[in-house]
Amino acid sequence: MIQLENLTKRFHMKDGVHTVFEGLTITLPQGRSLGLLGRNGAGKSTLLQIIAGNMQPTSGRVIRQGNISWPIGAASSFHADMTGLQNTRFLARVYGVDCESLTEFVERFADIGKHFNMPLRTYSSGMKSRLSFGVAMGIPFDTYLIDEVTGAGDQSFKRKSRNVFKSRIRGSSSIMISHSMSDMRNFCDSGLVLSKGVLKFFENIEEAISVHEELMAHSVTK
Repeated sequence: MIQLENLTKRFHMKDGVHTVFEGLTITLPQGRSLGLLGRNGAGKSTLLQIIAGNMQPTSGRVIRQGNISWPIGAASSFHADMTGLQNTRFLARVYGVDCESLTEFVERFADIGKHFNMPLRTYSSGMKSRLSFGVAMGIPFDTYLIDEVTGAGDQSFKRKSRNVFKSRIRGSSSIMISHSMSDMRNFCDSGLVLSKGVLKFFENIEEAISVHEELMAHSVTK
């Protein structure tokens, strides 16, 4: 269970204060795969970072039950000067899973060859996504936070990623950001729409997509 209580996030910019969202209060249902929709700049990734605990809100709080992944795809929980192997072993210890089993899974799954033993700062963005996704899929989380990661890599990796992700979320919750409505339909059963600082829950993903597309069309015609 994830509960947002009066959650507000503001950024201080050169031209003043930018409010991403203010006073969000909502309880996200357990056991659901939620698609988080909104235009670019609406604050989706910011919200995911706050839910994960990687970013602090300006005010309000997040109540979490169960273990929650980092926003998979951002690689924000990885150290740039550590190798992929070292990062994997470190996170295995943090989350209390078998180090060797996780290492074996990630090296095989991410399929980044010699780069697995090289510092993360040498990785391309795609390699970081593959490593991040591989580590997360090797750790049993109660809630997976996904930020566009199933779109990383070639067709073979995309197919492999989607199959593994589907198997993981059968017994877990998830919150997923994607610009692909096809992915939203394939992986999500319910939806969240973030627009102008307001977050709304929709029981059915199709309803969420419809509202999102209507908002996007309206913003284009304005």
